[in-house]
Amino acid sequence: MRIGIVGAGNIGGNLTRRLTALGHEVRVANSRGPATLADLAAETGATPVAVRDAAAGAEIVVVTIPEKNVVNLPAGFLDGAAPGVVVVDTGNYYPRQRDGRIAAIEDGMAESRWVEGQIGHPVVKAFNNIYAQHLLDRHLPPGSPGRIALPVAGDDPDAKAKVLALVDELGFDGVDAGGLDDSWRQQPGTPVYGTDLDAAGVVGALAAASRERTEEWRA
Repeated sequence: MRIGIVGAGNIGGNLTRRLTALGHEVRVANSRGPATLADLAAETGATPVAVRDAAAGAEIVVVTIPEKNVVNLPAGFLDGAAPGVVVVDTGNYYPRQRDGRIAAIEDGMAESRWVEGQIGHPVVKAFNNIYAQHLLDRHLPPGSPGRIALPVAGDDPDAKAKVLALVDELGFDGVDAGGLDDSWRQQPGTPVYGTDLDAAGVVGALAAASRERTEEWRA
């Protein structure tokens, strides 16, 4: 499958490593340009491209950049993607640590719903609650005891199914976390965030989440 990855930081870089190792054709981009991705390309065989070219022919596009930078994505960066492209948002809102104040999120909008509005395309929220290093070294075959589970939220059942299948291929159990408006349950500060739970644990953690952001996660 052809996959585009916009963002080559910790999550984007490690998804590039894992997905190429699984045989997917990956085009990876960052804000600094393809020349800065030469080492990652040499390591993985991924094709470094400009952001505007990352989605070309892609069935899945992963957007994995700081929340504050979503507004700077070039208009039409999804043009040229395969029909029915699924866009995955891995982002988290870190107002004090990185992103500054985003009023709509502060007012209660789910982070990925805000991202969806900025890019003008439906998104599926995934890969936001796991440490990047664990994508590399804690994947396990299906049925393994202690296999980490990851919540996946989105409004389109078919799109969500594709992401759940990709999560499984990467070595994790996928848990359907509801619609995109429910994705606040996997945001920073919730019980599922950064906890490496199994599937039953993720279901329980999602149910136990509080919608009110703690002070650490508010601007």
